[in-house]
Amino acid sequence: MHITSLDQIEKTVPEMPGAKAVCKQVPLSREHGAPTFSFRVFTIEPGGHTPLHRHPYEHMNYVITGQGILVSEDGELSVREGDFALVLPGENHQYRNSSSGRDLVMICAVPIEHE
Repeated sequence: MHITSLDQIEKTVPEMPGAKAVCKQVPLSREHGAPTFSFRVFTIEPGGHTPLHRHPYEHMNYVITGQGILVSEDGELSVREGDFALVLPGENHQYRNSSSGRDLVMICAVPIEHE
């Protein structure tokens, strides 16, 4: 077993061309013995965003705090604290913080081999 607190996890700037004002934390991963999934936590500052991108694996997201926009091929969907979002393999997507004064913080679960 492994237990940790998010405030104990180092924040890094992810190597994602096209990202703006994004930090990443990895509280659970292969490094901690996880066999299947990796949990990452992304903090997107007001006005910030992840890159518009796609990849061959799913994301399972949970919004911890804040509000934002999930950009998809079908348009823009609002997300806010307490929402879950599923991005399927191959779907073009981007998260944007739409708040003027609050970080958008979300958990992003991916298959372990993609962390």
